[in-house]
Amino acid sequence: MDYRPYYPYPLRLLSQLVDLLLIGFGAAIVTIVFVNAALRGFGGFDLAWSLELSAFLMLWVTFLGCAAAAARGIHMRVTEIIAFAAPKAAQRMIALLIDIGVIALLITLIWHGINISIHTWAQQTTVLYWPVGLLYASMPAGITLTLLFLIWNIVVQASHLKQPPDDGSKPLPPESHEGLA
Repeated sequence: MDYRPYYPYPLRLLSQLVDLLLIGFGAAIVTIVFVNAALRGFGGFDLAWSLELSAFLMLWVTFLGCAAAAARGIHMRVTEIIAFAAPKAAQRMIALLIDIGVIALLITLIWHGINISIHTWAQQTTVLYWPVGLLYASMPAGITLTLLFLIWNIVVQASHLKQPPDDGSKPLPPESHEGLA
């Protein structure tokens, strides 16, 4: 389920910014790789910086893409076993426990990502001479956004489960209630 229509305006803007960055970075990766391959094939030379820049952009696309997927609620979630083995009330509790576990994992990734980025900041990449820590900063940045979106998703889901559908709020589709807290 796409949670973005339920976000407050600043969070929707943040989600749109992430989407724009993904589009721009993705287009840059395709362009850089294509131009470099064409130069190598037709000109007999390549751009020395293209590999480093493509790798840099790919890391940022990976972790920003994680945040974009969280905002859309499209991360894979296996609910069949819980739906088969547990009653509805227990399913919501189990889903909440899973969300708490995911939040703990994301916080751990942010913490270690910040430490890795700080410890590698003094190192430089071979061709562009950019701080290596800037490459590793993609993990805590993207995972922080993922955590922010996930927390809001939980809030949205919980508020819609408690409210009766005739209160003027936007009802969530029935399938979005399964396996979610």
